[in-house]
Amino acid sequence: MKITDCEASLREIKSGGSLVGTVTVPGDKSISHRSLLFGAIAEGETTIKGLLPADDPKNTANCLKDMGVKISPINSTEIVKVEGVGLDGFQEPEKVLDCGNSGTTMRLLLGLLVGRKNRHFILTGDKSLSKRPMRRAGQPLKLMGAKIDGRSNGEFAPLSVKGEQLHGAIIGTPVASAQIKSAILLAALTAEGSTTVIEPANSRDHTERMLKAFGANIEISGEMGRHITIKPGSNLKGTHIEVPGDISSAAFWLVAGSIVPGSDITIKNVGLNPTRTGILEILHQMGANISYLNTKEIAGEPVGDIKVVHSPQLKPFKLDGEIIPKLVDEVPILTVAACFCNGVSEITGASELRIKETDRLEVMTRQLRNMGAKIEEHEDGLTVYGGNKLLGTEVDSETDHRVAMSLAIAALLADGNSTLSRSNAASVSYPEFWNELSKLQS
Repeated sequence: MKITDCEASLREIKSGGSLVGTVTVPGDKSISHRSLLFGAIAEGETTIKGLLPADDPKNTANCLKDMGVKISPINSTEIVKVEGVGLDGFQEPEKVLDCGNSGTTMRLLLGLLVGRKNRHFILTGDKSLSKRPMRRAGQPLKLMGAKIDGRSNGEFAPLSVKGEQLHGAIIGTPVASAQIKSAILLAALTAEGSTTVIEPANSRDHTERMLKAFGANIEISGEMGRHITIKPGSNLKGTHIEVPGDISSAAFWLVAGSIVPGSDITIKNVGLNPTRTGILEILHQMGANISYLNTKEIAGEPVGDIKVVHSPQLKPFKLDGEIIPKLVDEVPILTVAACFCNGVSEITGASELRIKETDRLEVMTRQLRNMGAKIEEHEDGLTVYGGNKLLGTEVDSETDHRVAMSLAIAALLADGNSTLSRSNAASVSYPEFWNELSKLQS
């Protein structure tokens, strides 16, 4: 099962063997973004332990630096320090703010910047990000008085933001999206009057938890806590944040440990926020052998160690729109898991996957079919027929980090070796993925 570099981003993956050992996954990407952004608009210093030292959070940090925020270097060992400039302290940047490949950076910055009166900002990104829809975040902000423009009437970057005095509003979001919700809540911090966001289903709630820790006046009410209200006027105060391990990164080991014979993996210090644990709910339904150790709460976020042992008889599963917000980033690796279940697995209500770094429904279908999987692609999901032997072949991440890691796990169980093109995409969220995979091999 050894993996070798064939050239810069082409990797050979040999099948066979098992995965045994302990891993510590990188810091949660969603929390890493938010800790930088909220630290920037707080008063005083914010210290961040365990921040993910990957491309996406670094893009967020670079944009903030371009607006006058002082942030210490981001690496895997040092605590990151952010000197906050307060709610209205951003300088008008001298250049375009480059969000790279990070949709979270762009959408959350929209929320932060629209209320910065008499300042002008331009947000751009790489080729992939410039194709991803932004009006879904910009349109509700316009209901608060925001002025946002861009290609195709604000649908695509580059985006232009002219800061205005905003007013509070009651806004119902058409989809359960933590990025849209967070953009509105961030804009609400400097609006006149309170703002309430109403979601059709619960999306991840890291923004609400963290805003409360920084001192924002935030209230959560309504059925299932889907009404979130911000009352402006409270200044945020710098604090200390410990970023737990990203369960979306842990998902690759959870599935690998479940499907690769002889595997026994312990994943340390993983975030167990209930709005993010859909992957664990589904694996339990499938009959996976998973247990929890050392559970605790750090800075309002539940964390713990997760142990997973190979399960020889996994049951098929069904995903629908209700649980999708709790595991939207884990659908690619669950698609791989479905290939090794006894029966037919169905994924519906997952149209959000079509507007990620790639169209993940289309890409996972195309690449797994190359390996011999039987998959049907639908408008909002997939049907996966488990039990078909996968064959080692040439596959391609198509520049998507979660696709790259998902295909790597699939290749471990293929009949014959595989080569993965553009494997370096994994660095977007998990820079040490390939090293960790090598360490687990036995």
